[in-house]
Amino acid sequence: MDYKHTDKNTERRSFIKTAALGALGFTILPSLIGKAAPSDRLRIAHIGLGSMGNSHMRWFADLPQVEIAALCDVDQLHLGETRKRLEKIQPNLKVDVYEDFRQILERKDIDAITIATPDHWHAQIATLAFQAGKDVYGEKPLSYNFSEGNMMLKNLSKHGRIFQMGNQIHASENFHRVVEIIKSGAIGKVSTVRLWKTGQSPELGNPAVQAIPKTLNWDMWLGPAPYTDYIPAKCHGTFRYFLDYSGGVFADFWCHIADVVYSSIQPAGLKKVSARGEKPGGIGDAPKWLDVDYEFENLKVFWTTVPPNVPGAAKRGIGAYFEGDKGTLVCDYDSREITINGQTMTDIAEIPQTNPRSPGHQQNFVDAVKSRTQPESNLAYARELTLPMHLALISYRLERELNWNPEKEKFIGDKEANKLLSRKPRKKWDLV
Repeated sequence: MDYKHTDKNTERRSFIKTAALGALGFTILPSLIGKAAPSDRLRIAHIGLGSMGNSHMRWFADLPQVEIAALCDVDQLHLGETRKRLEKIQPNLKVDVYEDFRQILERKDIDAITIATPDHWHAQIATLAFQAGKDVYGEKPLSYNFSEGNMMLKNLSKHGRIFQMGNQIHASENFHRVVEIIKSGAIGKVSTVRLWKTGQSPELGNPAVQAIPKTLNWDMWLGPAPYTDYIPAKCHGTFRYFLDYSGGVFADFWCHIADVVYSSIQPAGLKKVSARGEKPGGIGDAPKWLDVDYEFENLKVFWTTVPPNVPGAAKRGIGAYFEGDKGTLVCDYDSREITINGQTMTDIAEIPQTNPRSPGHQQNFVDAVKSRTQPESNLAYARELTLPMHLALISYRLERELNWNPEKEKFIGDKEANKLLSRKPRKKWDLV
């Protein structure tokens, strides 16, 4: 094919209790047009009010079909600050505030929640919300460990709920276009994908234990995670650098860039995972840097902390490089370059648009809730996307290559590795 070289870059809801859950694949729904009457609005509560939680609040406050009914955080400072921000956006809004998310789930007048807590709380809150008849917009990563994702999917299906993972880049025009180009066969059969994200876990030193602030419910912040004395570095903005709560830069960004691979290729038949990394100095234990090799049935995927030595990678701090038998494609969130027969282009005009464009990630969730059809970044998809991330962190912890059985979803002949697929919550906070 002679490709052209282009340079374009760019009712309160009615619950239908008996409705079918709907397809668990990609479903793009048309955006609802016009202002919703107050009685038609989706009433949402936001749980977890750090940086991303405030983004949730702002995003949903801008949607005319949404009414924010409640805010929740275990830190009274976060709670007060977010309430003030919301009052500036919607001065006449009366919003309730809570420290304990369970009080929100008890309310029959709240339709859906968003979750922007640390990773170790994602699965329990979402599962309890499903059981309480609430739909959920939950931040990435989907869950703290592999087994939690299964628990979430089982409960979502059982209770007929809607879930969107907060993987906002999924809605971008660039990712949609990359998926169309890859699926068209323009670069041929893809045998290798290289993913990367620059940046390392920081050196947090060895700070001393401090008194718990009176404004913070530290025991509830820890929740299902093991108990530890309060050290500010373990909380809020730097929690991600501790394996008890998250998985470092890798866990933070895997879903964002691996998403374009799973949307376009749907890797299947994972066989092996081998991770290599280094523990940072100080009290943090999530990997300072991490490189991972994955072997799927007909695909190899490599993750690195520095850009790979391939064309177009060095100028991108995060990216994906697809190697096909007819050409290559490199992309990040906003840009792409396709190289075929030595010619590099930003688009291929002959390839038609086949993917409906997203109305916006949050609007997609609202539309899905109203129609009772699963959104783009739905739970079944998010579980598949997140699984390799969990397995790589287990390989890092054990410092060895691991063999995986994709049908049984277990490591082969490795009891120690299989034990790390789940974690027993602290008894007080084992709520599901």
